[in-house]
Amino acid sequence: MVFVAVRTMQIALCRIGILVAICNVLIGFALAQNPNQSRNKEIDKKLPVAGETFLVDASVAFVIPATKDFRTPAKPWVWYAPTLPNLPGPEERWMFERFQGAGIAIAGIDAGESYGSPNSNRVFDGLHREMVRRGYSSTPVLLGRSRGGLQTLSWAAANPKQVAAWAGIYPVCNLASYPGLERAAPAFSLTPEQLNAQLKQFNPVDRIEGLAKSKVPLFAIHGDVDTVVPLELNSGMLRDRYRNSEGPMELIVPPGQGHNMWEGFFQCQELVDFVFKHAK
Repeated sequence: MVFVAVRTMQIALCRIGILVAICNVLIGFALAQNPNQSRNKEIDKKLPVAGETFLVDASVAFVIPATKDFRTPAKPWVWYAPTLPNLPGPEERWMFERFQGAGIAIAGIDAGESYGSPNSNRVFDGLHREMVRRGYSSTPVLLGRSRGGLQTLSWAAANPKQVAAWAGIYPVCNLASYPGLERAAPAFSLTPEQLNAQLKQFNPVDRIEGLAKSKVPLFAIHGDVDTVVPLELNSGMLRDRYRNSEGPMELIVPPGQGHNMWEGFFQCQELVDFVFKHAK
């Protein structure tokens, strides 16, 4: 009886072992097909122009290579933001193709809704290291669309020696204007009152001295009836303060345009020429 019981247990354990092995094979196969959720995000990322998506730590990044090679020691590139699931979008296709044709790549990384906070700057630091490792220039031109202005200008202000130039399409430059301190505060791990008290430490439009001292060129195109990101509290304020600090900035103000998809924002030859001039 004891022998029968032991033998029965051995058979049961053997069957369990076989089932575990089968499960491991199935799990391994599933992981090979779909390693993790972040990889899904990488695969699902759609770009307006063909490019590569990849991960930098846990963040989804992309690079759209140039179609013309200048054979320079460090390849020029434009750093676009925001990189959200639907951005960059088809609106950027026209200018991206012109950048590519001029030998300039485009890259970006998804820092989430982080409003240029120190945490999001660390995400940007990771992409900068990766792009330099891949042979790209350590001084890109940054390009921020709407709230992407906060992130690009924040990183530029923290790293003026690593910025060739900065450009914006109706860019947010002022946390108090958009998204407002109430919404922005959690991204900085502060209360709205604490963020208000420390605003000059974090607000991009208050941190431009280093860029001005380095004479980093700035450019923006911003409509005069923008109610989402008001001109006078963002690009207008940035221009006035930057020029007062003896920094060079060009601002184009299309009359009667707001925060919209007007073709002139995304097919702006002056913006493209600005990037051509400074990316190389």
